[in-house]
Amino acid sequence: MSQYNAQVEWSLTKQDDFKRNQYSRAHTWQFDGGVSVPASSSPHVVPLPYSIESAVDPEEAFIASLASCHMLWFLSIAAKAGYVVTHYVDRAEGTMAMNQDKKLAITDVMLRPIVTFDESAKPNKLQLDCLHHEAHEACFIANSVKTKVHIHLD
Repeated sequence: MSQYNAQVEWSLTKQDDFKRNQYSRAHTWQFDGGVSVPASSSPHVVPLPYSIESAVDPEEAFIASLASCHMLWFLSIAAKAGYVVTHYVDRAEGTMAMNQDKKLAITDVMLRPIVTFDESAKPNKLQLDCLHHEAHEACFIANSVKTKVHIHLD
């Protein structure tokens, strides 16, 4: 068993009017190793100026964690299969909608990985599909959520 930690910190500022729901949602996420990430609510959820558009919001972080987990498993599985990945990019997208329980949720995430392999060994289409399927099945994050995760390959 492994444990993971994150610290989330927010403070009220003098300009904020908390009782009127007029306060900044800006906060920080702090991770082991000293990384600090500016975070905020999404401007799609809480309007500006109470959200910070340039900060990471929980919805973006959720989508990024799914895409990152898939990528890390894909790289590991590809290496074990004898392929050399030289570049990987995924412009993942999530959809927020009402779920089956009539609650607002990230209901779908579309991963769009584009993988470049070294010319010495490239998988064919079927092998590539299998690599992505295996990565999806192994991904801890995908295995932890109700969200439907789709993989679109060109």
